[in-house]
Amino acid sequence: MSTQAKPVTRARVVSVLLSALLLHLVLVLPNYPPALTWGRLVLAPLELPLVLCALLAMPRWQVLRVFLVALLSLIVVMKLADLGMFTALNRPFNPVADYPLLGSLVDLGAGAFGRGAAWAAVALCICALIALIWSLWWSTGYWMRLSRPRWSAYVFGVIATGLFGLIVVNVGAQKKLWETPFAIFGTSSTTRFTVNRVQTVHRTLTEWQVFQAAVANDPLLDQPDLLAGIDRDVLVIFVESYGRTSLDTPYYAELHRRTLEEAEDRLGVLGLSMASTILTSPTRGGQSWLAHSTFSNGLWIDDQIRYRAALTSGRQTLFHLAQRAGLQTGAVMPQITLDWPEAQFMGFDTVLAAKDLGYAGKPFNWVTMPDQFTFAAMDRLLRAPNRDGPMMIQMALGSSHAPWVPVPELVPWETIGDGRIYDPVVEAGATPREVWKDHDRVRAQYKRAVDYALQTVMAYAELHAKDPPLMIIVGDHQAAGFVALEERADVPMHVIGPKHLVDAIADAQFYQGLTPPAAAEPRLMDEMRAHLVKALSFVGTGALVR
Repeated sequence: MSTQAKPVTRARVVSVLLSALLLHLVLVLPNYPPALTWGRLVLAPLELPLVLCALLAMPRWQVLRVFLVALLSLIVVMKLADLGMFTALNRPFNPVADYPLLGSLVDLGAGAFGRGAAWAAVALCICALIALIWSLWWSTGYWMRLSRPRWSAYVFGVIATGLFGLIVVNVGAQKKLWETPFAIFGTSSTTRFTVNRVQTVHRTLTEWQVFQAAVANDPLLDQPDLLAGIDRDVLVIFVESYGRTSLDTPYYAELHRRTLEEAEDRLGVLGLSMASTILTSPTRGGQSWLAHSTFSNGLWIDDQIRYRAALTSGRQTLFHLAQRAGLQTGAVMPQITLDWPEAQFMGFDTVLAAKDLGYAGKPFNWVTMPDQFTFAAMDRLLRAPNRDGPMMIQMALGSSHAPWVPVPELVPWETIGDGRIYDPVVEAGATPREVWKDHDRVRAQYKRAVDYALQTVMAYAELHAKDPPLMIIVGDHQAAGFVALEERADVPMHVIGPKHLVDAIADAQFYQGLTPPAAAEPRLMDEMRAHLVKALSFVGTGALVR
């Protein structure tokens, strides 16, 4: 390294400042939306002088440069992933459990804005990552090449060592591992973020091993005559994005409670019984399959690691138990558009995905078909009069899934046909690009979409009131926080059907009718498998298992 100082020019000063500024911006970038403020720019990250001193102390250590660029690039990606996850699901990104969501995100974008736009966004992200890596490579290289006396490397090394120790002390104090007798100027938020991510990865892998051992312990398997009390079809209906906000937030409750109350009056006149409760879902804002799996497995499944472990564990789902009881089982999944190999582990005799339901109309952007068509297709394909015995069917409705445009209306059941009756609605509807420019308009569309889903479910119950199935209606999760206008993970559950079955299910935590009170205490969704199985099982003399 040459010790001859290069002349100080304006260009060199600007380059020094720009390279340091880039590193500063990377280090002060927050990982949650409320911290995205201008005040963030004036924070003093302790990691910045540490990085600069390390670069000045080891000018020939290119391995250090490679390590720093790779680490800082990964940190930026993880922080941006957190920002996205907090916005959509109100939780941080788990690098082990959540990486499969990237494919789902591309599919959602393709459905809402077109496949070309989705892949253009992917390409833009890749270009941005390349630009970030190049910028960090330039910044770190510039500081390593700065002219300074040969002996200064030792000074910078000592300073870097002291700063590293100070950061360790600061992070330990923030994590309540110890106390410091003095206040430390500056922040170590990036180091704390990195430590938290490493701990998350370790904890996730450890929990996965514990979870795999726990799934094998199933006390229901030793009980006889499970679900022997079922004398008709049972429909487990998941209403997409139907959360407690529909009952408690005035903006939504004014419409949705009225819809439920009017349906309750109509169904009561027809002789149907109804009961409702509140469940806590394992997810918010998305990942409906975690709620479906939690409900049917009786295990708390709140990430992809647990989901995969449950699938491959041999755990008997609600639908496996129904098969053992002699019921036929089916899944009606209109939003499944690709291969779904996981279904083989879930206990379904028949799986009807989007291509199997016979919809010939135009898709509602990402939503493949309206809920009313899905019900009509289920009747036509699964609940035919000549079937052998009762069935247990899972339905995952899609009309109340984002982007919530356009929203159909109920039509006479006999006019549905192959679904082309809905084409004028699709053609006249606004595009997601138009609606999602305005959060108030997004909320208005969400309110309409959920109301349509509720109206459809209640219309189906009314249609079959003379020979009613047992309908178990569950919200899968709340919408994203900025849409739901509240942060709880609670969802409604309604039971509609003949009195003897509804009464068997409706324990002390259920409320009569379709509108549980605002003060209703939630129960965990994973409790419902055992509760339903016990409630719907008869033993010997016909007494209900409790």
